Amino acid sequence: MEELIQAFLDYLSLECGLSKNTVQAYKNDLKKFKVFLDKWGIESLEGIRPDHLNLYMVAERERGINVNSVSRNLSAIKHFCKFLVIDGHLKTDVLAEVDSPKLWKRLPDVLHWQEVEKLLESPSQDRPHGRRDRAVLEVLYATGARASEATSLKVSDVNTEDGYIRCHGKGNKERIVPLGAKACEVLVGYLSETRPKLDKGRSEAVFLSSTGRALRREDIWRIVKSHAKRAGIKEISPHALRHSFATHLLERGADLRSVQEMLGHANIATTQTYTHIERQHLKHIHKKFHPRG
Repeated sequence: MEELIQAFLDYLSLECGLSKNTVQAYKNDLKKFKVFLDKWGIESLEGIRPDHLNLYMVAERERGINVNSVSRNLSAIKHFCKFLVIDGHLKTDVLAEVDSPKLWKRLPDVLHWQEVEKLLESPSQDRPHGRRDRAVLEVLYATGARASEATSLKVSDVNTEDGYIRCHGKGNKERIVPLGAKACEVLVGYLSETRPKLDKGRSEAVFLSSTGRALRREDIWRIVKSHAKRAGIKEISPHALRHSFATHLLERGADLRSVQEMLGHANIATTQTYTHIERQHLKHIHKKFHPRG
């Protein structure tokens, strides 16, 4: 089983071009499923039946795992089984007919623009780390970049003269995203005055730690969370700034295709999530201000 899982992960990475983070998520999901099968004494893949998958989903829910995570886990297992059929390890895909649990479509966290302003103004500009943190936050909100894209951003990916950055997204896909005047101004100051103080010649990354290494995803999470706390707003993740970026553009009249391109979504259906957020926003405004709301 472990060898087959590894073969599947290699296929996802080498042939499908999925990112390391996505492949790791598949690995974690399949390892959990293998532990479940071991408890049931199922040693060969031919012994897996749809009922086993249903029992597994029930067990995960009873452990307190939310429906979204269970559904994602199920998707990983079903893709694994499809791969085994294609690769000749299984004759038939016995899990093809297993239905995914109905998902509660939870809208992503979105900040009000005034909350974003508080967040961006939170880092102290008296210290290099504060100026770096401000640049990180400005770039996340101005471009909708993921945390992983911010960490992989190189100096050569930044064009402050024309006001854009080159993001390296999922599956090694590149996209050009405008920076905007305010974010560009902050980034220029960071690159010219602050980054040279942090640079030890170890990395070409834009955002550096005090030791001169490139910031990691967990560093970006820490920066966002700590400054959200300082700003007195709700606890958020870096992805909340990506959600806010998309939502604020749509609220102000941006077309869906342009937002899709800036976010780097392969499927416009993913971007359409934000139209639901926009409608929620409009309903809130209507209820608050209409005489009969």
